[in-house]
Amino acid sequence: MNQSFIYSNYHVHSDFCDGHNSLKEMAEAALKENIKSLGFSSHALQSFATEWHLKPERYDEYAEEIRKLKKEYADRMDIYLGFEADYLKGYVLPDMANFSRWSPDYLIGAVHFVPAERGCFEADASVKDFPDDIQKAGCKDTKEAVSLYFETEREMLKKCSFTILAHPDLIRKQNSKEMRFDQKESWYIEEVKSTVREIKKAGVCVEINTGGIARGYLEEPYPSPYFLELLHQENIPVMINTDAHRTEHIAFWYDKARQYALNAGYSELALIKEGRLTFQKI
Repeated sequence: MNQSFIYSNYHVHSDFCDGHNSLKEMAEAALKENIKSLGFSSHALQSFATEWHLKPERYDEYAEEIRKLKKEYADRMDIYLGFEADYLKGYVLPDMANFSRWSPDYLIGAVHFVPAERGCFEADASVKDFPDDIQKAGCKDTKEAVSLYFETEREMLKKCSFTILAHPDLIRKQNSKEMRFDQKESWYIEEVKSTVREIKKAGVCVEINTGGIARGYLEEPYPSPYFLELLHQENIPVMINTDAHRTEHIAFWYDKARQYALNAGYSELALIKEGRLTFQKI
């Protein structure tokens, strides 16, 4: 592996949303792990919020605190302002134009909420609650829910302008305790292939997200090995993010994720430099 590799992480939460630590504490933890390029990405639902989103009245404060940290750490680490912006069909779009007031360095587009016939369900809802949640939302079975998830993600890719696609197969969390859908079945493979085609058209970077492992749901990152191999075949750029919600996860599974990328055929990973994507050898 590249001995002069620059460690980066752009999917980082704090107590501005559902994280357990302050921005400053996360920055200090990153420094201790030799991370040289750090981006904060609070959950953002724009004028709306759940208990795990940045509150609309705190956006200015959040942006200002990060700008202060940029100056404070300028000689030790690059710090960037970002948002993990949710797509909620008909209500909010993870689009740079909608966040222009805060001049973010990047935007992560994410699908957590999936609309169905009678309402929305959450792709990463409690594994225990998921069957009831999708039934209440109007899905006849898990296959329909999974297909709706990928359909929603493809809609976001078509309609929005953002930098990084978050956890592209987040719905895999629902397979963590028992197999509720078979990722080797033809319908699932076609959903992944169709999504890869839309990712390619959108021109976004995809994250290798280790958060599901850190929180005990998965044994492999998002996306799956097969999904990642397809991304590589299409020359779609990837980066490693840990989706950290606490200091101890700031560099979780990082070097293993580098090997994971190598195994899929990648030789380079993306990082942000002065607001633009650049690349380095793994």
